[in-house]
Amino acid sequence: MYIPTRRLAAVVLVTAPVWWLAAFSVPHAVVAVWVTVVAVALAALGDALGIPGRSALRVERTMPSSVGVKDVVTGEYRVSSRWPLRVVGAVYDLLPAAVRRETPAPQAFALGRGDEVALPLSLSGRDRGEWGLGPVALRVVGPLGLMARTIRYAPGDRILVTPSIASVRRYRLLALQRRLRDAGVRVLRRRGEGTSFAGLREYVQGDDPRFIDWKASARRRALITREFSVEQGQTVLIVMDCGRLMTQLAGDLPRFEYALSSALVLADVAAGSGDQVGLLAFDDEVRAWVAPARGAEALRAIRNALIPLQASMTEPDYATAFRTLGARQRKRALIVFYTDVIDPRASQSLIAYTARGARHHLPVVVALRNESLVAAAATGGGRTTTAIYERAAAEELLSARDEALERMRQAGVSVIDVKPQAMTAAVVNRYLELKGRGVV
Repeated sequence: MYIPTRRLAAVVLVTAPVWWLAAFSVPHAVVAVWVTVVAVALAALGDALGIPGRSALRVERTMPSSVGVKDVVTGEYRVSSRWPLRVVGAVYDLLPAAVRRETPAPQAFALGRGDEVALPLSLSGRDRGEWGLGPVALRVVGPLGLMARTIRYAPGDRILVTPSIASVRRYRLLALQRRLRDAGVRVLRRRGEGTSFAGLREYVQGDDPRFIDWKASARRRALITREFSVEQGQTVLIVMDCGRLMTQLAGDLPRFEYALSSALVLADVAAGSGDQVGLLAFDDEVRAWVAPARGAEALRAIRNALIPLQASMTEPDYATAFRTLGARQRKRALIVFYTDVIDPRASQSLIAYTARGARHHLPVVVALRNESLVAAAATGGGRTTTAIYERAAAEELLSARDEALERMRQAGVSVIDVKPQAMTAAVVNRYLELKGRGVV
């Protein structure tokens, strides 16, 4: 499709006085009008003929196959030309709402014959799922800039938007660099007394001084600690509450998204430690089940199960979840339960089932703290009557929530009460702590 450009409109505007002269019957004005019209028309036609067709131009879009929610990935458009003339244009695209463009659009280019140009493209994930990236269009301008042509392409490429995997990559990198402490993880490999010796390393603050090797320290003139291998072959089950409390926002994302990202990191750390990892997701019914397995296959299965999950406005059915666990996981396991707690009465079912599960498994309840509620209880909104009532209500809710969590602790349930943004490091720390003590 050919369209006139602003330059052609400017040319017509510049020649407008000639039309004005013809209107007042100025001698020879009619001839001038026709000459002007023919000249502009021929220039526009010649410019249109100088624009290449689809076969002379090629555009390819290269992007990673997946991106996490709010993670950013980088790819590129590669535009090449076989047209004998210089080609000037821009790349346009129509991306799905599930991803967001991070680079400005449109992206201009200029090519000679046989040239190729790479235009960077950065995208971030918004909504989980697999999505087509949509069509691409090249808007090419003629040599004189009077006419333009839009050429559409349909690459057919797709991208998978997953729970955020930036934390997984970061933890892996820090683990390789022995810098997990930078992410808030206190322990990497330590089980305690009576385990097999794995090696020596330099002592860092926070290590157990009982494991300092004084002979090696004397030889190297620096504190050296013994490192022990952790026990492998245990089972970790991630249980994900998809009910209404998980729909609440923490910043610009639902708390559910933070829980999914944390669950992926935990699964990666546990699989890397040689443990079996599985998943159960539920709201008023079981939404996903991944049987415990080891290695990369287990991590891939859990990731694929998490992608389509959505938090709903239904009340979670804890009875169904624990009944499913009892039927499908008879061997003792570490159960990491992502959920939230309101008060003892509303959470009575959760408290009862986690307490009962503590007799056979080792449950860890990750209670996602509502930071806006904490802020309301701490500062309130002022000294008005409404603000005072709001502060009192927030304090009462937090007190009831603390009572519910304390009842779980008294029943032998390990509880992590944490804000969503700090959840990942807290969960990994608790997993490593329990694994190091050999209590699973």
